[in-house]
Amino acid sequence: MKMTEMFLKEMAQEAETTRKMLSRIPEDKYDWKPHTKSMSVRQLACHIAELPEWVSMAINSDELDFAKIPYAPKEVKTNKEVLAILEKALAGAKTDLEKAKDDIMGKEWVMRSGKDIYYTASKGDVIRMTFSQIVHHRAQMGVFLRLLNVPIPASYGPSADEH
Repeated sequence: MKMTEMFLKEMAQEAETTRKMLSRIPEDKYDWKPHTKSMSVRQLACHIAELPEWVSMAINSDELDFAKIPYAPKEVKTNKEVLAILEKALAGAKTDLEKAKDDIMGKEWVMRSGKDIYYTASKGDVIRMTFSQIVHHRAQMGVFLRLLNVPIPASYGPSADEH
């Protein structure tokens, strides 16, 4: 199986769980944070929804330079808006993965801010890291939801709330 095919399969599987998690967010809690150093529910939800864009970025560029492209967070108010961001990011990633050739997956990709290099890896490793980041931040959202007493959806098997 080609790397791109494996990535497409994994992305589709993780998207299902991500949709379930994001759809559970109480819309009146978007500004809530469990700690002063934590992201708000809104910031975390948007980050999770935008992460599939990194698949396209890894395929179509050789770097992300925050000094040239500063991040501007989206302001959402509803789960529908967050899910629309996710679906757009997933669609773009799917299209780019379907067109990508496996031979580019070993090419170097760099995350930096000007001269400061934060991360260097192959394009394939960046895609894998992206999927890991989605799972990681989705788990954070699960903790946020648990603290807000919201039932957690099943992911790789039943959750304590769905058995």
